[in-house]
Amino acid sequence: MKARITADQHLLDSNRRSEWKQKDAWRTLRILSEFVDGFDTLSDVERAVAVFGSARTKPDSPGYALAEEVGAALAKEGFSVITGGGPGVMEAANKGAVEAGGESIGLGIELPFEQGLNGYVDIGLDFRYFFVRKTMFVKYAQAFIVLPGGFGTMDELFEALTLVQTKKVTQFPVVLLGTAYWGGLVDWLRGRMLDDGMINPVDVDLMLVTDDVAEAVAHIVAGCNTRPGPPGDAALPS
Repeated sequence: MKARITADQHLLDSNRRSEWKQKDAWRTLRILSEFVDGFDTLSDVERAVAVFGSARTKPDSPGYALAEEVGAALAKEGFSVITGGGPGVMEAANKGAVEAGGESIGLGIELPFEQGLNGYVDIGLDFRYFFVRKTMFVKYAQAFIVLPGGFGTMDELFEALTLVQTKKVTQFPVVLLGTAYWGGLVDWLRGRMLDDGMINPVDVDLMLVTDDVAEAVAHIVAGCNTRPGPPGDAALPS
């Protein structure tokens, strides 16, 4: 199967520089339409947690079962579950939420090889641009739970940590689920990044690392209950 060229590639690939002058102005309208569609579709989502992890996790694996448990536990606490809408951990979390009677949301992304939304998504959106999709995750989720995954999972994790560290978002719990998987990364953050002065000691504490789904969900519930509300209209520019 031949890989197709995606909208992100058209936008970012420097080899296509000759197209920019003719097409980029129009491309901004497509980007704007994705923001509008996302905001409109998700505007009624009140309490949600985004669950990230590998699309390669197999349905018969412990990681899949763990993600199902996460989705169900969040649904029972009244949270909608937002994932990237794909297979693996994403499918499992959506499945757990649906089977527990909760709301399941999938935010898909255009990739060179078609992936499609999994069958457990109640509310689904497909995005062409990663940065628009990332905005939706942060805007409509009150917390992240991150299961073992690859580059995409790391991208979402460190973007969230950066936003919390720089106070672009406040009281935003981030949970790493799976101490055996994440332990080496956390040790490196403490033993290299922190020791070299690249981050502050409090930055390492921006995330909870655990194997316990109940502890993860309780941490999120506590964090969301102390989260400040949105600013009033007086804080908006005139």
